[in-house]
Amino acid sequence: MRIALFVTCVNDLVFPGTGRAVVRVLERLGHTVEFPAEQGCCGQMHANSGYRDEALPLVANYVKTFDGYDAIVGPSGSCVAMIRDWYPKLVSGADAVAARTYELSELLVDVLGVTDVGAAFPHRVTYHPTCHGLRMLRLGDRPYRLLRAVRGLELVDLPGAEECCGFGGTFAMKNAGVSGAMLADKCASIVDTGAEYVAAVDNSCLAHIGGGLSRTRVKAKPIHYAEILAS
Repeated sequence: MRIALFVTCVNDLVFPGTGRAVVRVLERLGHTVEFPAEQGCCGQMHANSGYRDEALPLVANYVKTFDGYDAIVGPSGSCVAMIRDWYPKLVSGADAVAARTYELSELLVDVLGVTDVGAAFPHRVTYHPTCHGLRMLRLGDRPYRLLRAVRGLELVDLPGAEECCGFGGTFAMKNAGVSGAMLADKCASIVDTGAEYVAAVDNSCLAHIGGGLSRTRVKAKPIHYAEILAS
């Protein structure tokens, strides 16, 4: 199986360790992961902000770059949701590549049939199901199943887990007051768990949550779940 990594903008520029973690997990399972250098932004920010025409070249580049791969994995629920949900509506012929694009837990559980990736992470962890992963990709219990199989990891339930953290891309900037209130609620729930780490499938949401947690005197730290699986 030819597998390609779509690292996404935010991970490439701010959280490169997440992309490397995905590769480590898949290589541990015996797979070779290719990284097409021609890849770029998925166009989500443009499309979500009303600039769909400006997003079209980015969509076309993605389709061209990843054509021919059996599976494309992206460590970002929001970017994968953009590709799967919007690409077929924006560009003719994007359906096939979009259908072969997976969030990491989908690739591991549904395609490769794996839940135990051989990881060990002896810490108390809670999991925040991000909006795109929860409502658009419908990841369900896939990330939970992967985390529960990690040796030494204590997975604790997050109160109000399905409530948005308040990020929502430009929503956090355009509606800072509402976003801040939602973030405060999310951080309070994380603190209540006594977790050392809060994991999620989107580093954008984790950056938002991490900013909120950094302003409190708590030990909880944000971490992309791929980095737990790579440990």
